[in-house]
Amino acid sequence: MAGEERAIAVLCRALQGLAPEDFQEFKTKLSEAHVEGGWSIPKASLEKATRPRALASCMGKNYSEDVAMDVAIGLFEEMNKRDLAEELLDEKVKEYKRKYREHVVREFLRYKEVNSCLGENLSVRSRYTDLTIARKPRSEREAAGAGRGCADAGNGPATVTVTAQTLFKPDEDGQTPRVVVLVGAPGMGKTMTVRKVMVEWVEGTFYTQFDYVFCIDCKDIASTKEASMADLVSRCCPHRRTPTGRILDDQEKILFIFDGFEVLGFSLVQPEDELSSDPREVKPLETTLMSLLKKTLLPESSLLITSRPTALQSLGGCLEGEYYAEILGFSAAAREEYFHRYFENDSKADVAFRFARGNEILYSLCAIPIVSWTVCTILQQELCRKTNLLECSKATTQMCLLYLSRLMQCRGKDNPRDLQPFLRKLCSLAADGIWKHKVVFEKEIKDHGLDQADLLPLFLNEKISKKGTDHGNVYSFTHLHLQEFFAAMFYVMEDDEDTVGDPGPLAKDVNMLLESYSESREDLNLTVRFLFGLVSQKSIEYMHKTIGCRTSPRAREDMLRWLQGRHRGTSHPDPALKISELDTFHFLFEMNETSFAQSVLSRFTDVDLQDVKLTLYDQAALSFCIRQWAGLGGVTLRGCSFHREDPGKEPAASVSRYRRQEPHAPIHPLCQALRHSGLGTLRLGSCRLTGACCGGLAAALAENPRLACLDLSDNELGAEGVLQLCQQLRHPACSLRALG
Repeated sequence: MAGEERAIAVLCRALQGLAPEDFQEFKTKLSEAHVEGGWSIPKASLEKATRPRALASCMGKNYSEDVAMDVAIGLFEEMNKRDLAEELLDEKVKEYKRKYREHVVREFLRYKEVNSCLGENLSVRSRYTDLTIARKPRSEREAAGAGRGCADAGNGPATVTVTAQTLFKPDEDGQTPRVVVLVGAPGMGKTMTVRKVMVEWVEGTFYTQFDYVFCIDCKDIASTKEASMADLVSRCCPHRRTPTGRILDDQEKILFIFDGFEVLGFSLVQPEDELSSDPREVKPLETTLMSLLKKTLLPESSLLITSRPTALQSLGGCLEGEYYAEILGFSAAAREEYFHRYFENDSKADVAFRFARGNEILYSLCAIPIVSWTVCTILQQELCRKTNLLECSKATTQMCLLYLSRLMQCRGKDNPRDLQPFLRKLCSLAADGIWKHKVVFEKEIKDHGLDQADLLPLFLNEKISKKGTDHGNVYSFTHLHLQEFFAAMFYVMEDDEDTVGDPGPLAKDVNMLLESYSESREDLNLTVRFLFGLVSQKSIEYMHKTIGCRTSPRAREDMLRWLQGRHRGTSHPDPALKISELDTFHFLFEMNETSFAQSVLSRFTDVDLQDVKLTLYDQAALSFCIRQWAGLGGVTLRGCSFHREDPGKEPAASVSRYRRQEPHAPIHPLCQALRHSGLGTLRLGSCRLTGACCGGLAAALAENPRLACLDLSDNELGAEGVLQLCQQLRHPACSLRALG
């Protein structure tokens, strides 16, 4: 109401600036004005409005605030009273800015998590925890998103560590980025970072250089065929009449955010002559976006694009002068902070964090925000049940299964097994989406028989369609990780009696999934990894006991044969059978079953990995397999790099409430495993090793009597490191014959 009164007051002042004859002309034109919807002011009312205040009031009563302002602006322009039209337009823009900020507060300040109670919304301010983000210029684009986990922030001289608040801070040369591509794997916190940016802007704490920050969720526009840039701006706020022309005139004051760009699946290959330079021109959505990216459209505006690494190639082909900011995850201090922000109770947070910190693998995975969230969610539920946390499962798949069982109990019914038919259909939808690169569903919900109002909200996020009442709502899994998890379940769950013989929309063929992954579909990696976790004996027993689902024994056999045979097609100069794909170790580690790992590894004799960034998770997976590998003869990690526990440097002011141990050398997990293996050859050439690594290597020399060949060439070990190794060579148990 205050906004309407202010608009009418401005309109009144404008009318008061008219000469008597102009005022009469305005009234005449107003009586003839065509207003959308056919509504016009009654003639009697106009005749009574003999003064500016009365006429402004009359217009306010008969029109909405927006319509009254638009009509007046149009009439002033017809009368060549451009100064008055500009005055009203300025007020209209101010009012829009106020309403848009109110909209941003409603949309972004608070959000709902999947485990929130009905009506419970969480504050971004109280929950958001700073991520370690490494910003790199275009020249280092290839490095962005290349790792499989938390990378080393100090990866190159041009890398700058930034936060959500400083993505657009000037670089070393004083250049302020116009385009920033925020890269991260699913679950690394891209969307939460976008929320933080929006909140910082609307509160005026950061991003004050922009008058407008428009956030466009790419899932919302994925089904849009054609649009202009003005159309996309109008979608960002429910304000009925957006003054897009005036807003877009001041380009350098606008930041556009496109969240989840990979969802669009655009190749971004368009002829130059088809690109647009007019923000009001309606073009195919891909053409409009490419025009914005290539700066033929609104060239002075700024862009923040979040994407998975898979979309980097197409983006890089049409961007110029862009910077790439890779989300590396939570530092050690941030992980602890996140636990305390999540629990909002220091006592419970301390118990939960000690549990996670006590398991090196689980703790390292908590550097990934979605894993921290999953672990906190599960531990909160376990603490409410007063369960001994030592009994809580630590594997990623087991965590997801435990989360699923809790989700199935949210209905308040004792027997979750009556959800099995729905769960099978849900898993079918997830798998179908994974195959088709689809994360947003509409008609597929009904096609899969999932249109059940009491169950659907438990598993899928719902968004009201913006296409109109003739279209249904759209749905997506709460996170791509969960869609990939449910897709894996589709392949291992046995059908019940009612569905046996029903082929369904997708063939339940594990071999087809595995072969497709091997041949071309690298994006299926996490689905395959979950697949191995689900066929572990522990998962099979848990699914049957808690969820009531039986697992197909054939799937386990097929996966064993696939792993045993997948490296045989690789030719080597020597007869040794080598494992040269890191994901093999990931799969065995996720399954975490000694007998299965031994069955696979017994067919091979060597590890041969080249130029791989080995995260702590990678090292843990490799170390697990080395411990189970009785016939391991040699390990070659030529040109590989080992990353530390933390994704970035600790802030100087960061003080933990726990006494921290001195950090291990980056190669520590591998050295621990090597101490218990019988391999004869270890090649670590060009692995960026330093003297800090030599203590662990020296211990491995002493405790592995079969190690005869060690290659440490092209590393910077330093005099002290070499001395440690030389001292160990004198150990009676050391049988080393060749040292490079």
